[in-house]
Amino acid sequence: MSPRILIVGGSIGGLFAAVLLHRAGFDVTVTERSVHGLEGRGAGLVAQREVFAILREVGFEHLARIGVVAHERIYLDREGAVIHSQHTPQTQLSWDVLFRSFRALLPDERYLIGRQAVEISQNDAGVHVRYADGGEERADLLIGADGIGSAVRVAVSGAHSQPDYVGYATWRGLVPEETVPPTAAGQLFERFAFFELPGSHILGYLVTGPDGSTAVGRRRYNWVWYRRYTRAELDDVLTDVDGVRRPFSLAPGRVRSDVAATMRADAGRLLPPSFAAAVAAEPRPFVHAIFDYAPARMVAGRIALMGDAAFVARPHTAMGVAKAAGDAFALRDALVGTPDLDAALSTYEAAREPVDRAIVVYGQRLGQSLG
Repeated sequence: MSPRILIVGGSIGGLFAAVLLHRAGFDVTVTERSVHGLEGRGAGLVAQREVFAILREVGFEHLARIGVVAHERIYLDREGAVIHSQHTPQTQLSWDVLFRSFRALLPDERYLIGRQAVEISQNDAGVHVRYADGGEERADLLIGADGIGSAVRVAVSGAHSQPDYVGYATWRGLVPEETVPPTAAGQLFERFAFFELPGSHILGYLVTGPDGSTAVGRRRYNWVWYRRYTRAELDDVLTDVDGVRRPFSLAPGRVRSDVAATMRADAGRLLPPSFAAAVAAEPRPFVHAIFDYAPARMVAGRIALMGDAAFVARPHTAMGVAKAAGDAFALRDALVGTPDLDAALSTYEAAREPVDRAIVVYGQRLGQSLG
């Protein structure tokens, strides 16, 4: 009889694993803590080899052509002059389209929202998950795909298995293209744009609209501003509109107005005019602190970690989705390759641990000038 597999975390990594395992004939269910689902939360992503491979696997190769092309890279000085350019065309795929497409491959009864896992344990009868709503689930195998703040990670690596803050955060905006002033749009659109200053840099590029549209006038401008913060400064930045200090990030609409106003004022003072205008055009900026994490192990008994629940790499690598896809493939292949769950999980860990650890190290190297 096929083992009952439960995946905690229904973002793109959990979906990758669920779809591959479901298609392979496994009894798999995803539980996701979000009440409203995850659509509309993504922007653009750089498709690495593993992403193309998983698109081919499920017959979605056409999705690799749904994106916005940046025709060149430009580097600006403080006054806004282009000081260097490179002809390096690159397509940003739509996270939202990718999410919706994979979600559609999983039956509704196998993707349950509003289920926040709060306690995980295991014994001879299997793995047990208790949810915030009081419900419980039992599985033969539990896959933790619940991201940087993983509840499942505690069951594998202990209560102190928390990512390490690296000294900086990213401010982000997703601005409808028509709200970016024409002068700024003329310089920034259809390009990857960069500006660097000591201990900080900003980059930006066009991405699809929230519905995946690539039509001119329906896209969004995505900017990402890396900034250093001491731990005390970060405590203030991550204290939300309700006065609660959040551990990792604040979503759009959760940043206090005084913190957002300070960030915009700094943008006007420090950034080239086009970037400052793009920042000012975002009424609801959001912020993510940057962390590193590399676990001693990815598996404990019948519990396995994947994606950011396992290894947390800095976003400079642009490999977060690729890493999740690689983990999903390795899990599927190991479970298909042997009926013995313990042997399969050992095979999975041996295949992915060195790869994922190398990605974390690569991100640390790329972020040396910021941390």
